[in-house]
Amino acid sequence: MSTEYEPVIGLEIHVQLATRTKMFCGCALSFGEPPNTRTCPVCLGLPGSLPVANAQAIHHGLMIGMALGSELAQRSIFHRKNYFYPDLPKGYQISQYDEPLCLGGRLGDVRLTRVHLEEDAAKLVHVGASGRLHASDASIVDFNRGGTPLAEIVTEPDLRDATEAAEWLRLLRATLRRLGVSDVNMEEGSLRCDANISIRPVGTTGLGTKTELKNMNSFRFIERGIRAEVARQERILREGGEIAQETLHFDPRTEAITSLRSKEEAHDYRYFPEPDLTPVAITEAMLDRARAALPELPLARAERFEREHGLSADSARLLAFRTELGDFYEQALGEDGSRRAEPQPLANWVANELVARLGADVDPADSKVAPQALARLVALVSAKEVTQGGARQVLDALVAQGGAPDAIVAAQGLGAVGGADELDPIVAAALEANPDVAEKLRGGDMKPIGVIVGHVMRETKGRADGGEITRLVRAQLGL
Repeated sequence: MSTEYEPVIGLEIHVQLATRTKMFCGCALSFGEPPNTRTCPVCLGLPGSLPVANAQAIHHGLMIGMALGSELAQRSIFHRKNYFYPDLPKGYQISQYDEPLCLGGRLGDVRLTRVHLEEDAAKLVHVGASGRLHASDASIVDFNRGGTPLAEIVTEPDLRDATEAAEWLRLLRATLRRLGVSDVNMEEGSLRCDANISIRPVGTTGLGTKTELKNMNSFRFIERGIRAEVARQERILREGGEIAQETLHFDPRTEAITSLRSKEEAHDYRYFPEPDLTPVAITEAMLDRARAALPELPLARAERFEREHGLSADSARLLAFRTELGDFYEQALGEDGSRRAEPQPLANWVANELVARLGADVDPADSKVAPQALARLVALVSAKEVTQGGARQVLDALVAQGGAPDAIVAAQGLGAVGGADELDPIVAAALEANPDVAEKLRGGDMKPIGVIVGHVMRETKGRADGGEITRLVRAQLGL
């Protein structure tokens, strides 16, 4: 019998912090600026320059630690992490080693090892002779990114498959975005993820040799990369080989995994305390400021939506994990406690109908649809004054031009046709026009009732309620 394996996955996440300046100098942060225009002697590592720690970055680090339930250090120091790379001008990186800002913690079911602060490297740009980015003839370095403040969040190896890893990372991104410590834009590199991956026989507790997939910048690539690496490791072990501890690159175009270098250990970096920076002493005033800045976090918000609003778990998580949707939903519901629509139908319209029209990346607060207008539309549907189909037409109009649902309903004649007095003759005409269908319905075969419903919908231009049509059909046929 062949051995069954399970993955063991831990993540290392680099988060670019939303400060005005770099981690150890006064250069402004930027994205997309001309190369090497946001630099100074400090971030270029020129002789005689002295770093100064960014107080706002430390504040953001404390907020992250509090949100994740970490133990916050009373004293934290920076270290030099020594290694040579072309985009590291000093020949070392200022980071934190054995006295990080935050130790331990948890988010959901995943334990955290640490959260520490450091500076980012610069950016290598590989160019060909024509200047186009392809198989490179040369590499140049843009030092604008060098020195950008980062928080590195390291998890314990608690994740067991690629989908779980991507879902947890989505929760982390939602939490960081809610904190306001980063824009966590993966496309611009504000959130980057490395995955440490090993496999072991199912039912065992030991850890296999791990590899590291570097710098994956989308949830889809993270899932695909982890799956590809797990499959590669399984193939090696089944063929009698051994896993090498190394750092790997996943190419999302070809799904090929290639080796970058052998995996380093901590002693390879020859850490020692940064002599040009004093230890960071965390005061009660700093802790009070960080504590006061904490908002309601996504997990707590989802639990509240379930508990107080009666939302389904999926709806609650979707609205809570996308802050802008949750904010729009609560404004539409009535944050003062005065409900303008029932919570679950409103949540469905926000998460499904509105997002489908605006696009997944658009904040509804930036649209022409007012929260109160959507709530009124949902209330009209619940009261059966507008059908689902009619309401979708109203929402189309709201997205295009804004306005009030009642006025759009009146102007476009979208009010529901309701009541037996109006619908009875239309249903009777539909049954008369389709005698074969009527006969099947009398015999107990309800499958073709859609023909009658469709007939009535055409006659009423979609303004009749399908449930009411079905009730009237049964009544007229004596079912």
